[in-house]
Amino acid sequence: MLLALLRTYVRPYRRLVATVMTLQLISTLASLYLPTVNATIIDDGIAKGDTATIVRLGGVMFAVTALQVVCAVGAVYFGSRTGMGFGRDLRSAMFHQVTTFSEHETARFGAPSLLIRTTNDVRQIQFLVQMTCTVLVTAPIMCIGGILMAIHQDAGLSWLLLVSVPVLVVSNYWIVGRTLPLYRSMQRLIDNINRVMREQLSGVRVIRAFAREPFERQRFAEANLALSNTALSAGNWQALMLPVTTLTINCSSVALIWFGGLRIDSGRMQVGSLIAFLVYFAQILMAVMMATMTLMVLPRAAVCAERINEVLSLTPAVRSPEHPVRPAAGMRGVVRLDGATFRYPGADRAVLQDISFTAQPGTTTAIVGSTGSGKSTLVSLICRLYDVTSGSVLVDDV
Repeated sequence: MLLALLRTYVRPYRRLVATVMTLQLISTLASLYLPTVNATIIDDGIAKGDTATIVRLGGVMFAVTALQVVCAVGAVYFGSRTGMGFGRDLRSAMFHQVTTFSEHETARFGAPSLLIRTTNDVRQIQFLVQMTCTVLVTAPIMCIGGILMAIHQDAGLSWLLLVSVPVLVVSNYWIVGRTLPLYRSMQRLIDNINRVMREQLSGVRVIRAFAREPFERQRFAEANLALSNTALSAGNWQALMLPVTTLTINCSSVALIWFGGLRIDSGRMQVGSLIAFLVYFAQILMAVMMATMTLMVLPRAAVCAERINEVLSLTPAVRSPEHPVRPAAGMRGVVRLDGATFRYPGADRAVLQDISFTAQPGTTTAIVGSTGSGKSTLVSLICRLYDVTSGSVLVDDV
């Protein structure tokens, strides 16, 4: 669902996405080049006391850093434009789809759920698009490039990558897998608390008239507590991710310094190469952590995409005809029901059955009945908020 939604609404911004990816590629390559220059300064400049080499390579580092900063700023700018444009288009599509709904579809979702889907759910996917453009694009380039550059510095320590990276990926994947059902539940609970609030605000005078404030406070407290508990559970799993990542990075760094020191002691590695390898090692693990932090948004965005797609893919039960028929003699306003019968979806019996009458223009037609007898439903049929189950509703015999 999420990929289909992204393909549809990101397509108009493919030039901006290409620009972002190009800038991120240049920025990441510049970041990967800096540790190698630093290692050369240490081994060929500081260790040998060559000031000219230090100054020359320092200037190169300054130029590369400036290029990296410019590209990073440009990538964030264009990535934000892409994310905001995507959110605007998706909200517009949701709004126009909801305006085509009949009472069938509105009752199926409920007004509170449609509001949340159009605002909060769209915002979650919009945030994912922005994170993808600014962070997730960088992570694989940084990870693959860092591995290649680290092996280039010293292949003898590369086995540490085969241990650290899988541990970090598996642990974070396990945590993300636990948060997905919690986020799915959270979106439903947000709908519920919004529904309770709307009912209480719209019926506040009735609540006060019948002194039902304690009951409504308890009702809101239960909905609020359910949302809070679910959010806390999801937050606890998310909070576990950073310590696990930090522990893996620190343990790996200690192991790297230990085994790197042994290689330096035996003359198989230089100090500058070890420092560069340390930087590349940190960049690789940070890239994995950045990707994981971005993927933390993915479960909630996936749930939101499912909810949005439910709205966008729904065909309204009441649809305007492609070629509407108009009265031949102009509009006179004669409303006639001919054997109209209506049953709500899933109801045991019809609310209205075999209703026939004619309402002439310029006259008053009174519809009288007790509560629940179908007066409002009858008016809804005339306005075509619903279509009759059988029979017909005619205006000027159309």
